[in-house]
Amino acid sequence: MSTISPPSRAGSGPWRLARAELRRRPSVKVSLVVVALFAVMAVAAPLLSALGGWGPEEFDKSAVDPYLGGLPVGPLGGVSAEHWLGVEPVTGRDLFARVVHGAQVSLLIAFAATAIVVVAGTAAGIAAGYFGGRTDSALSRLMDLTMSFPSLIFMIAMMSVARDVNRIVLMTLVIGLFGWPGIARVVRGQTLSLKHREYVDAARVGGSGPWRILTREILPGVAGPVIAYTTLIVPGMIATEAALSYLGVGVRPPTPSWGQMIAESVAFYDTDPLYFVVPSLCLFLTVLSFTLLGDALRDILDPRGSRT
Repeated sequence: MSTISPPSRAGSGPWRLARAELRRRPSVKVSLVVVALFAVMAVAAPLLSALGGWGPEEFDKSAVDPYLGGLPVGPLGGVSAEHWLGVEPVTGRDLFARVVHGAQVSLLIAFAATAIVVVAGTAAGIAAGYFGGRTDSALSRLMDLTMSFPSLIFMIAMMSVARDVNRIVLMTLVIGLFGWPGIARVVRGQTLSLKHREYVDAARVGGSGPWRILTREILPGVAGPVIAYTTLIVPGMIATEAALSYLGVGVRPPTPSWGQMIAESVAFYDTDPLYFVVPSLCLFLTVLSFTLLGDALRDILDPRGSRT
């Protein structure tokens, strides 16, 4: 019992220090509030749109003026008690309902793709670093090969070729396919520094198999950098989904996403600027909040990585 308790106390110390350090940073507090706000918005999208009285695909022809090219009736893009953020030009669809459902689609794809990247990258990195030899060579060459592809071009090509499929699932898989080597390299380096530590050697001498050593000894040691880099991956995933949707190969109408809404609003940025500002601001705030949060976590949990 005395040989087990010291590691558990030592392991909890850095996490207590990390939480205390995060509480002292105002930017982290604001970022957490913004992230939580958009996460709640995405989860409660159907309830919020019902509260607003309009669905994301409902048309309100009375809210647009057909004699002015379908521009919204009223100031600020048709903002009123009936349409809280105004309406889309031409269609008259409620912008608030489109934004909250767009948050659901955009964040779902980003989080699911991030989960694929983290799981695949962590597994590959730990396997390459711990087993070494041919396993390390094969996985490292696979990382190099995947990273050598111009990922955005291949994403566009793959999304353009596949047609009668679930676009959300396809985007999640395609984005995740090209994202795992980065975190795999980070985890591989951490594993190489951990696999010859005294407690790992002690577990090996004590008869523990590779699976137990990897899950009980190595994985907790790389958890800090993985968590830090995960929060840095999420904004990239959100931006990638928005870029694909903006280019017209992502989520297809009438399913809303922030990138798609920004692409559609470009034609009206001078006559109805709010239509362009609202989804752009949501995308900007989400990416910025995750980036600030990820930078703070990296500085605290992986200080060596923040200096490189």
